Amino acid sequence: MAVLFALSLAHFFNDMFQSVVSAVYPVIRDNLGLSFGQIGLIALAYQICASVFQPVFGVVFDRKPNPWYLTMGTTSTMIGLVLLAYSGSLWMVLTAVCFVGLGSSIIHPEASKLTHFASGGKHGLAQSIFQVGGNFGSSIGPLLAAWIIAPYGQKYIVVFAFIAIISILTKRPIT
Repeated sequence: MAVLFALSLAHFFNDMFQSVVSAVYPVIRDNLGLSFGQIGLIALAYQICASVFQPVFGVVFDRKPNPWYLTMGTTSTMIGLVLLAYSGSLWMVLTAVCFVGLGSSIIHPEASKLTHFASGGKHGLAQSIFQVGGNFGSSIGPLLAAWIIAPYGQKYIVVFAFIAIISILTKRPIT
């Protein structure tokens, strides 16, 4: 159960970071004077990296297991959050959201696989515990963005990068 709750917590942080990206679209739009179409392009780039690459990473990770994948995913997300905090152009924002999306694509297949292994045969319960973390993270991210980023500005996205650093430093590979 401890491993399941650790994976749920990792899912919480990952999905919280992911939900911050879409929550800051209005801030990014206003700061960079972007059009609605450009925000759509940012969303498309993010979703391609966050979703389409998941099965690709899943195949790779199944063939070449490595206990550091979760840490690598969070590191990618952290780099993306730092870039997003200091982005001054559309291209920089696109690069940033790609890093954040790739972090998600790395974390989800590996954490899901580990959840299955840690289930002790109770796959439904294990997956549910894992999902609770992600769902809670997805819901709290926009609230935190409203409290931290909206009043103080885009550069405060870096607060979430610091949370990611703490998450990276407290992780040890699950084998």
